[in-house]
Amino acid sequence: MSVLFLMLRRDIRLAWRRPGDALNLLFFFLVVVSLFPLGVGAAPELLRQIAPGVLWVSALLASMLGLPHMFASDHKDGTLEQLLLAPGSPVLMVLGKVLAHWLVTGLPLVVLSPLVGLQYDLAADQLWVLALALLVGTPALSLLGAIGAGLTLGVRGGGVLLGLLVLPLYIPVLIFGSGASVAHASGLALDGHFSILLAWLILALCLAPWATAAALQLALD
Repeated sequence: MSVLFLMLRRDIRLAWRRPGDALNLLFFFLVVVSLFPLGVGAAPELLRQIAPGVLWVSALLASMLGLPHMFASDHKDGTLEQLLLAPGSPVLMVLGKVLAHWLVTGLPLVVLSPLVGLQYDLAADQLWVLALALLVGTPALSLLGAIGAGLTLGVRGGGVLLGLLVLPLYIPVLIFGSGASVAHASGLALDGHFSILLAWLILALCLAPWATAAALQLALD
């Protein structure tokens, strides 16, 4: 487990030295969320209806923007090859990098979501349901996105290919994440939506690090 914590600490330190990458994602998220009320009008009922979908799509796109940088800098200077050859499990190395990516990009989106949700006239309980769904769903986005980042590493035009690879994997998280807020607003039970979100997260946690490590090995061969 020391490999995981060392990689986590290393990547967080690197992100702290380059805060522009994380700030760009947060700025993108805030801009997209703030533009929708200007485009569709200020009717409170309409804003409450579209709020879960808008915030989830914005968070998904913001998360995707950070995926190409997950392994690119280490691949460019040769660090990634050394990390994969070093003693220790490459799966734990990948898991540490994915966790650092989520802490830098996903967790701030979760923290900001109740604040930006106020623009959509959401009640306090709806804001907390939205934030909790993002807290469960965004780690799955990072785990699944790491597979695409590994498969497209070093590929010309990999950004477009990355989007095509990970978007189908993101759709269940998007549907049930936003659906949890919609169900709560309609007075329905949330157990089903959160159960599927947790199941998708556990499945991604069990499979994505191994798939990503294999994809990185293929990219370096």
